[in-house]
Amino acid sequence: MDRRDFIRLAGGGVVLAATASAAGCAPVGADPRAAWDNPGAGETDIRRKALSFAILAPNPHNMQPWMADLRTPGEVTFYVDRTRLLPVTDPFNRQIVIGFGGVLAYFQMALRQFGQSAEQTLFPDGEPAPRLDDRPIARLRLVGAPGGAGDPLFPRLLDRRTDRGAYADRPVDPAAFAALLASPGVSGTIEAGRLGRLRALVYEGARIEAHTPAAHHESVERTFIGAKDVAAHPWGISLDQPVMAAMNAVGVLTKAKMATPGTTAFNEALKFLKTGADTAQGFVWITTAENRRIDQTAAGESYARLCLVAAAQGLAMHPWSQGLQEYATQKPVFDALHKELAPDGGRIQMLSRIGYPTAKPRPAPRRGLNAQILKA
Repeated sequence: MDRRDFIRLAGGGVVLAATASAAGCAPVGADPRAAWDNPGAGETDIRRKALSFAILAPNPHNMQPWMADLRTPGEVTFYVDRTRLLPVTDPFNRQIVIGFGGVLAYFQMALRQFGQSAEQTLFPDGEPAPRLDDRPIARLRLVGAPGGAGDPLFPRLLDRRTDRGAYADRPVDPAAFAALLASPGVSGTIEAGRLGRLRALVYEGARIEAHTPAAHHESVERTFIGAKDVAAHPWGISLDQPVMAAMNAVGVLTKAKMATPGTTAFNEALKFLKTGADTAQGFVWITTAENRRIDQTAAGESYARLCLVAAAQGLAMHPWSQGLQEYATQKPVFDALHKELAPDGGRIQMLSRIGYPTAKPRPAPRRGLNAQILKA
């Protein structure tokens, strides 16, 4: 750590101690995680009830770009909010479409749980390319009660987390790993020699992104520090843990410093990513033969369900996307990952590290149901 930053933190020790002592306290003002608390309660429209669960799906940079149009009775049409895209790190909106796949998976799952089903039409007005436009992503029409029981994974939906922390030094149980690989389209490895190569590759992707200014700034701009900032921005990357708030209060952790190579904030972020890569106890990935919008959506549906399987097995998951992104400086890692994981061709859509958590993280903030519904 830079000596001046160490002095600032030492001088701010009272702030740090006070913030840490409040670790169990709720932040003042609106709760940015309220959407996770009894979703769907009080909703009489089954579409809104199902959407209350769908908005909890994992999505890139937690941008939550989905918008639901409920104006036609018995239907839901999903659109993208194009102000919530990632134009540098996701230039063709592939990751955003994958995120939509997760929303659709959880929406359908919730509908079945509550005694309803829907016919789903993807991109009813055509697949937008090379980037998303104002055409709908999907249209779903309610068609009545499904046959059979609800989805056995549905009870795990509120347990799902993206765990970016260090994982325990404990091998993945082979039976738990086999449960992951039973999911459609999922491949993986827990083999020691291969793990070493993949740990190095995913960290290299993260390092390249950190040293690609436009890509790095895109993440920094979508990062919010401290309870007040996160409550005001219940989306993006939230750093509202007490220690983060304390470092922000004494000027060590700021957006400007996060964006500047050589600062404590920049170096510690890379160190955090290196630890994450090095403690991965396995990797799972989803590959599609083609890279059409429907393939990206299917990968997102599969990944969202895979997260629930992992939760059922007590495993943590963290998608590692940098090396799969389509901007120029990532090409060496992109090519190396595809050579390693898809030697027979295809597009790797998702790559995630797995392991056992050392502590259960809080869920990511959500904008809330009403913010995701289009008004007339």
